[in-house]
Amino acid sequence: MSRTSWHLRTGGVVAAWLAAVVLVALIHRFLPVSGWLLVHLLGLGAAGNAILIWSWHFATALLKLPDDVMRRGQGSRLGVFNAGAVAVVAGVVAGNWPVVLAGGAAVAAVACWHAIALLRRMRAALPSRFGATVRFYIAAGAALPVGVTLGVLMARGGLTAEAHARVVVAHAVLNLLGWIGLTVVGTLVTLWPTMLRTRIAEGSQRTATRMLWVLVAGLVVAAGGALAGSGVLAAAGLLLYLGGLVAMAVPHVEEVRRKAPVEFSTASVLAGVTWLAGSLVWLAAVLATTRDGSAVAEHVDSLTTPLLAGFAAQVLLGALTYLVPVVLGGGPTTVRATSSTLETAGPARVAATNAGLLLYVLPVPSLVRVLVSVVVLVAMASFLPLLVRAVLVARARRDEPARPAGPPPRVPSRRRAGVAAVGLSAVMLAAAGGVALDPAAAGVAQGPPANGGVAATGQTTTVQVRIEGMRFVPGVVEVPSGNRLVVVLRNTGDNTHDLVLESLARTPRIRPGEQATLDAGVVGRDLEGWCSVAGHRQLGMVLNVNVVGGEGQSSDHDTGHLADPAADDATDRAADADGAAADPARTPDLAAVPGPGFTARDPRLPPSPDADLHELTLRVREVEREVTPGFTQRLWTFNGTAPGPTLRGKVGDVFDITLVNDGSMGHSIDFHAGALAPDRPMRTIQPGQSLTYRFTATRAGVWLYHCSTMPMSLHIANGMFGAVIIDPPGLPAVDREYVLVQSQLYLGRRGDVADADKLAARQPDLVVFNGYANQYDHDPLRAKVGERVRLWVLAAGPQSGTAFHVVGGQFDTVWKEGGYLLRAGPGGDTGAQVLDLAPAQGGFVELTFPQAGHYPFVTHAMVDAERGAHGVVQVDQRLR
Repeated sequence: MSRTSWHLRTGGVVAAWLAAVVLVALIHRFLPVSGWLLVHLLGLGAAGNAILIWSWHFATALLKLPDDVMRRGQGSRLGVFNAGAVAVVAGVVAGNWPVVLAGGAAVAAVACWHAIALLRRMRAALPSRFGATVRFYIAAGAALPVGVTLGVLMARGGLTAEAHARVVVAHAVLNLLGWIGLTVVGTLVTLWPTMLRTRIAEGSQRTATRMLWVLVAGLVVAAGGALAGSGVLAAAGLLLYLGGLVAMAVPHVEEVRRKAPVEFSTASVLAGVTWLAGSLVWLAAVLATTRDGSAVAEHVDSLTTPLLAGFAAQVLLGALTYLVPVVLGGGPTTVRATSSTLETAGPARVAATNAGLLLYVLPVPSLVRVLVSVVVLVAMASFLPLLVRAVLVARARRDEPARPAGPPPRVPSRRRAGVAAVGLSAVMLAAAGGVALDPAAAGVAQGPPANGGVAATGQTTTVQVRIEGMRFVPGVVEVPSGNRLVVVLRNTGDNTHDLVLESLARTPRIRPGEQATLDAGVVGRDLEGWCSVAGHRQLGMVLNVNVVGGEGQSSDHDTGHLADPAADDATDRAADADGAAADPARTPDLAAVPGPGFTARDPRLPPSPDADLHELTLRVREVEREVTPGFTQRLWTFNGTAPGPTLRGKVGDVFDITLVNDGSMGHSIDFHAGALAPDRPMRTIQPGQSLTYRFTATRAGVWLYHCSTMPMSLHIANGMFGAVIIDPPGLPAVDREYVLVQSQLYLGRRGDVADADKLAARQPDLVVFNGYANQYDHDPLRAKVGERVRLWVLAAGPQSGTAFHVVGGQFDTVWKEGGYLLRAGPGGDTGAQVLDLAPAQGGFVELTFPQAGHYPFVTHAMVDAERGAHGVVQVDQRLR
């Protein structure tokens, strides 16, 4: 196989992973673990393949070995590596740890295989000037298996929050700075001057040889310090790594002076290395000054974008832009043509990418961040169509006679600057658009003026306010009339909060341990402020600003019903219950029929597994789901469904649950089936964090699990609940078993979250079984005449229970809250008509159906039945 054909085939694998990154970025809101997917499709898939391919390519050149010798085994390694990478991705998405383990083992094995093969070739080759740089690739190959092992351990779950935070840092250090970083740094010793088309600076090879051990030492110290829980030691390792990086860069300054990096390839690589250096400084500062392991893990997560998109992706795209024309070949004119194709709009792409990434990592409103990220995605993804076009250009010119290419055309610096300005303009327009669409989040919205028409005094009043639990402390602040008010808000609680004044001056949302400053401007009247996170205002997170020394009168505005366009709390947009009832955006049609292809949630309950250990990962996901025909709500869910997955086991079974927060706010979980101290397992975790909840089922019951983060009522009402069924000992077999979880829905606007005001007023819009109104009217439960059917029922609330009844049926067995109230037996002539359950209670009933027909089941609190707690058991004649 020719060199061109080889690189076309292997390069196609890298391009496929990059295309997957673009696809996931476009549809990430509809995918589980989308953030993790983006990181690993790029870092493991695209960058990992590129490292295997091109480190082998450069080793061939540096060791002066024939291509065919160095390609032996390379195809097999790439095949196993990609199979392993796909298995890791699929296993994490599906929550299947054995698949993750198998895939991780394959990836780690290939890294070892790759490093050992390079070491053997290097020892067998004749000495060469730059052959020692192959050691960078060997060291990188040694780092990856350790990093992969840590990643597999995190996917396994069972780590405490502190241990998880330590492993996250070490995993990132070894994979990003070891596997990717060492490879990039070693390659650039020779590739960078080649891309600049200038001679290699004196001393660069000697410096690289010495600094390799500094980089490796920094890597070991940083990863070891992270695993040991020493932030200072980890920071010292990062600074040592940075020192080695700077020392290696010094000789290359001369190369840059001789030939400025003005093309896309060189500018992109230079920008990428700059992002690496800046990220190292920032992360070292965080590790040295932050003692809370969870906070460190959050900061590492926030560094994912600058390290992967800013560093890894830019270096990869820049290097490929230079290398692809070389390996496609075809003579000087063809190389010039393909290179020109890949360099299309280079200054604009580099400018848009880096300006956009810089805005993305700054504390800007979320809508600005979203629009800017779209610009960055377009700028980076444009490489793929340009790559296809370059390949087509090379093929079209393949049969043309070779001729000298002539000197490269000089592009005026003014023209480059103009093209770069296009990219900057795109970022600025995106940012301006985000501010225009959500001015309140940017702090430029105009609500009712705070000055009340008074003259400014020219003085400033600064107040310190802290968040404790669900309260602002102090809850009342005073400001002299006409003074400018500045509020310094510090979050000492355990959840994410913000502060919004009725004038629409606001802080960004701040995590625990962070602080923000709100400039309210000149204040001449009393003001009210609140936290805009859903339900927090209703829980009492209100701050009153009282004016002293002036009239201090409230304006005529009704502050209780001011619109808050950036708030997640849908209740701030409702006038009152009567108005909501007439609002089609808030009123479902219970008489509507689901569309074609509708399938109800499967109510069948599988038998209890034989295993004594039950392992499950529950991921918090925010999803938009239909709750009645044509009406959707933005639900907070466990694993994408409301209710969450039903768990079943036996007395004595152990449940090992990993909770991963993929949502946008803090959440938690409380299993009523376990008896243990709630302090650690039921704590609230922030987005991106995880915890392990392990309990032993010591008693039988139909147990509720739910989110216990405040406001708990809102979190449950918005979908965060489910059932754990622990079978009573000696439970007899029946023909069919179904599980029905009843809950109430307090509808916000279409596509929004639950209405906290309706919840506080106990005014549900819907009462449902298994999350959807009347769904079993349209897709009934099934049974046959004479079959014994067991119906497990749980009242999830959050406000009211159920009086479960089957119309036309009688229960001969009733089991409630741990004991039988009625049990079928020989000669039994008693029965029951209702299973009454208060919120969080559960039980089961058993019955047989004497005739074929349709048997409705309802809650006999009839208003609730009319709100959607209604279904049907379709009973067919048994075939004889």
